[in-house]
Amino acid sequence: MSKNVILITGAGGFLGTLLARALVADPETPDARLILVDIVEPKAPTNATALTIKADLTDPAQAEGLFQTKFGVPDTVYCLHGIMSRGSEDNFDFGVKVNVDSVRAVLDVARYAGQRAGTLIKFIFTSSLAVYGGPLPPIITPDTIATPQGAYGMAKLVDELFINEYTRRGFIDGRILRLPTIVVRPGPPSAATSAFVSGIIREPLQNLPSTCPIGTSLTDPALTSLSLWLASPSTTIRNFLHARHIPPTHFHPHTRVVCLPGFTATVRDELAALEEVAGPEAVARVRFEDDPENRRVVSSWPARFDNTYALSLGFVVDEGGMVPIVRRFKEQLAAGEV
Repeated sequence: MSKNVILITGAGGFLGTLLARALVADPETPDARLILVDIVEPKAPTNATALTIKADLTDPAQAEGLFQTKFGVPDTVYCLHGIMSRGSEDNFDFGVKVNVDSVRAVLDVARYAGQRAGTLIKFIFTSSLAVYGGPLPPIITPDTIATPQGAYGMAKLVDELFINEYTRRGFIDGRILRLPTIVVRPGPPSAATSAFVSGIIREPLQNLPSTCPIGTSLTDPALTSLSLWLASPSTTIRNFLHARHIPPTHFHPHTRVVCLPGFTATVRDELAALEEVAGPEAVARVRFEDDPENRRVVSSWPARFDNTYALSLGFVVDEGGMVPIVRRFKEQLAAGEV
């Protein structure tokens, strides 16, 4: 097995693209060789030593092929691919096929490839706060039981159980990262239930209209009552890189789940930050069309977590709330970086 050969599934997506760029620039990952995979062939970062592969990971043979490239067996897998929350809710069977079956296929290939190489492949999996639902305590801790109220969260929790069990049995070296909602995501809206969280910032900053599915007007109390657990893209990518370097003994012995650090903001906090950075005319570009199903799913997610354990492992958290994030995204748009 070669050192710093890193497989990223879902590499054509937003976070996969940022992660590939960050790995190329990471001084702790010298001479990185990247295997970048998605359902549409992804683009490699400039100056990267990379293979770009179009693959359907619901086909186990194609998953097997990712560990048989000229780069050899990867020492690390970042498993980022999947059907997003609203998409998997609307098409349950397809969501399970992609979000459970294909993850299991990659997991099994990593297991047996590591066994043949005499080592444990690091398997870094992006989970979600959507694993939580139902009655919840005011603050989520590592001991809070996950009871998802949607197909996406259910699939993520199933994957977590497999990864924890494979780690316990010595098949892989799993690291499970439960992500906050990431804001601001560039590009077109995704099929995620939480897509509006970025949309109500991203589109108005580009002089485009945006739809908020929470509430019916800017004065609706729902904008204040719905809180969200958030993190910026840059902080999330820093935490992705760090996850690879944590010694296995630093995790809790019974689970590899870590809720990545985040902060709490309401939908109204988002709009207030947009107004502070871009003025009331930007907020006026947001229209309100209440979507009960969207509101139900998002409202089932927790909005306050205890960051203590994640911070003790060396993960980092955004400081300053929404305003610095909105301002940074505005600067990136002006510079043509997003």
